[in-house]
Amino acid sequence: MRMNGATRTGLAAVGCGVLAVGLAACGGSADDGAKDVKGKGGSAGQAAHTSASPADPTRIPDVGDRLQKKIPSDSRQVLAVYGAGKDSATSTAVLYTKSGANWKKTAGWAAHNGKKGWTTDHHEDDKRSPVGVFTLSDAGGVLDDPGARLPYTQSAGFQAPHYWAKSHWHDFDYVIAIDYNRVKGNPPDDGTRPWGADKGGGIWLHLDHGSGTSACVSLPKSGMEYLLRTLDPDRHPVIVMGDRQDLKA
Repeated sequence: MRMNGATRTGLAAVGCGVLAVGLAACGGSADDGAKDVKGKGGSAGQAAHTSASPADPTRIPDVGDRLQKKIPSDSRQVLAVYGAGKDSATSTAVLYTKSGANWKKTAGWAAHNGKKGWTTDHHEDDKRSPVGVFTLSDAGGVLDDPGARLPYTQSAGFQAPHYWAKSHWHDFDYVIAIDYNRVKGNPPDDGTRPWGADKGGGIWLHLDHGSGTSACVSLPKSGMEYLLRTLDPDRHPVIVMGDRQDLKA
């Protein structure tokens, strides 16, 4: 084992639930992939802003005081996931990097979240992604370490079952654990649930298959590779995620 961008070996048993049982909920039945976000007059990944007022560069855009205050003071990388609606599985992920006191947009991608949308009170198998601020500490997947800075566990055990639709087979080629109801410092497949099984767990960033997940956030392969090579434990990366209404609250 070597940490911070090294490959750790281990058997995967969990992901978006328990690999042997609960992973089926991670998928939907739609085409593979999602394209990088592109808008008129902007580069890939730019998030839309509806406010006419100038954005405050010391804050993550479109995130209200409640969640803004939960971003650790030492965090210098924030992945913001903006859900299209409370009951929508469509979202946009934008990576922000802090330079001095200001946050700067680095990259962004089209994304998906839970099939039934978002919740501030996530429970096992509710098909909704939890709203909140969570650290990003551990990564892994079926494929070899692509140069991750986070500790990376490579194992064929992450492989999605082949009785799933073929479009889902590569969902877990790369994963980054979202630190919701899990023990940081363990591989993403670790099944420990500090808050109890009813509160769910195994919530990951993983490859997109074109539709909603059980509770995870999915990105195109290019986005996952970028994040794995960019998220740096020394910069204390976190994810701020939720539907736009709850994010702004």
